[in-house]
Amino acid sequence: MSYRGLKAILVEDDMLFGKVISHALEKEDVEVEWVRDADSFLAIAQNDVDLVILDYNLPDSNGIELLKTLRRYQPTVHTIVLSGQETVQVVVEAYDNGANGYIMKNENAIHTLLRSLATIKDNFKLRKEVEKLREDIIDRNKYSNIAGESGAVLKVLKMIQKVENSKILTLITGESGTGKELVAKAIHYNSNRKKYPFVAVNIAAIPDDLIESELFGHEKGAFTGAAGKRIGAFEESNGGTIFLDEIGELDMNIQTKLLRVLQENKISRLGNNKEVDLDLRIVAATNKNLAQLVREGKLREDFYYRLQGFIIQLPPLRERENDVILLAKSFLKEFCEKNRMQEKHLSKDTLISLLDHRWPGNVRELKSLIERAALISDNNEIGVDDIMFSEV
Repeated sequence: MSYRGLKAILVEDDMLFGKVISHALEKEDVEVEWVRDADSFLAIAQNDVDLVILDYNLPDSNGIELLKTLRRYQPTVHTIVLSGQETVQVVVEAYDNGANGYIMKNENAIHTLLRSLATIKDNFKLRKEVEKLREDIIDRNKYSNIAGESGAVLKVLKMIQKVENSKILTLITGESGTGKELVAKAIHYNSNRKKYPFVAVNIAAIPDDLIESELFGHEKGAFTGAAGKRIGAFEESNGGTIFLDEIGELDMNIQTKLLRVLQENKISRLGNNKEVDLDLRIVAATNKNLAQLVREGKLREDFYYRLQGFIIQLPPLRERENDVILLAKSFLKEFCEKNRMQEKHLSKDTLISLLDHRWPGNVRELKSLIERAALISDNNEIGVDDIMFSEV
C-alpha cells in the first residue's frame, strides 16, 4: 500500500530541528505542513490530517495547551509531543491529555519518530481497510434471489445497493443468461417503489407493429383491431419500475418516441392526445454492444447516450470463480424438492467437469443442464456420464 496520502502537521519553532523532521517525514512519503507558532497551528487545527507533532515549548504557548485544543477538534487524530525535558511530570501530562507518543529531542529523536511512524502507517492502513469493509457491507438477505459469493457478484450487489433508491435510468448489460431480469427485480423490490408494480417487457418478443401499443397503450378504434382501450406497460408500471429487456432490438421509430418519454416523463396512448404524467423507474437491459449498433445505424446516437445513466455490467459465469459449484448444488436441490425426488448430489468428477466448462449460455445453461442430469441419473449421485453439455 502507498502512504503518499498520509498527512501531518508539525508545530516546531526550532528551524534546524523542524527542517530535519520535515525532511525525514517527506522521505517516508508523508505530506508535511510545518508551522512555527501556536496561532498558525490553531488556524489549521481543523484540517483533515493523520498525524500532529507538537513541540512542548513554543514562544507563545506550550504543546499541552495546543493538545487540549486539538482534542476538541479532532479527538482521534494521532499526536506526538516533542520535548527537550525528560521529566516524568511532562511525560505524564502529555499522555494524560491525549498524546499517543512522547519523543525526547536528542540524537535518537528521528529514529524514534520513524518507529512511531511505522505504527501510525499500520493503523492508518487498518483504518482504511475497515472503512472500505463498512462501505462494502451488503445485506445478503436482501438479494437472496441473486445467488453467488464471488467477488464479481458482490460487486454487482454493491452497484444495486447504490442505485436502488435512485430515479436514474439503469442499464444492465451482459451476455445472454447472466440474470439481467433478476437484477432488475432486485433493484425494484429493495427500493422505495417496491409496493408499486414491476412490469417486464421483452422488446424482442413483440412484433414491431404492436410494440407502440404494448408500451404506451391505445384507445378503442385507434387502429384496426383495437376493440377496446388498453393500458400500456408504462402507465401500468407508474409509481413502480418498468423493465425494458433487449432494448437494443427496439425499432428506430419507437426509439424516437421513447426518447421523448425519457426526456419529458409523459406518454400519450395511441388515439388520444391527452398526456399521462409518469413517475417511475426505468431499467433497461441488453446483451448487445449498443455502441456497435450506433455505428451500424441501428440505434439512434441520442437514444444511446440517454441510456447511459447508471450501468451495471453482469459477469459471465466463467468469470465467477466457484459460483458454478454453489449454483449447481442449489439448482439440484431446488429441482429435487420441486419434483419430489430423492435428494441427489454431484460426484467429484462431475464438479471438476462443471468447473472446466466455458458456459456460453451462462446461468441459464447451467440450470437446464443440472435439471436434465437429475432426470437422467439412475441413482443418488450424478456422474460425468449424466452430464450433457450443449454444443453451440
